[in-house]
Amino acid sequence: MPRPVCSSLLGMLMMRSMVTIDDVRAVALSLPRSYEALVRDRVKFRVGRIVYLAFARDETLMGFAFPKDEREALIASDPEKFIMPKPADLRYNWVVVRLAAIDEEEMRELVVDAWRMVVPKRVAPAHLDD
Repeated sequence: MPRPVCSSLLGMLMMRSMVTIDDVRAVALSLPRSYEALVRDRVKFRVGRIVYLAFARDETLMGFAFPKDEREALIASDPEKFIMPKPADLRYNWVVVRLAAIDEEEMRELVVDAWRMVVPKRVAPAHLDD
């Protein structure tokens, strides 16, 4: 008996590799000066004392450094994927993404771009040229 089309489509989508905190960790820890910290039961990644990635306690959402002046356009481009940070964090250069909505390539781009915002200007080009 053939499966319904919608079940097959759902299965294909589920087979797509979902990004996990371990995937993000592998990228973040490969970047110079980046380290992991546990703050109030939440995983965060920093350069110095500056946080550039932070996870919700359930690890389904990832906040990341992003220019405030470009934030609304990013969220409007895909509101199912990107969301505004909580009101207390609106003053920061910050956006939140649903990990289930991105693939590894997009995750890597978000992580590296967030890291570039906080690392000293000479560090990023030296690392990315390698």
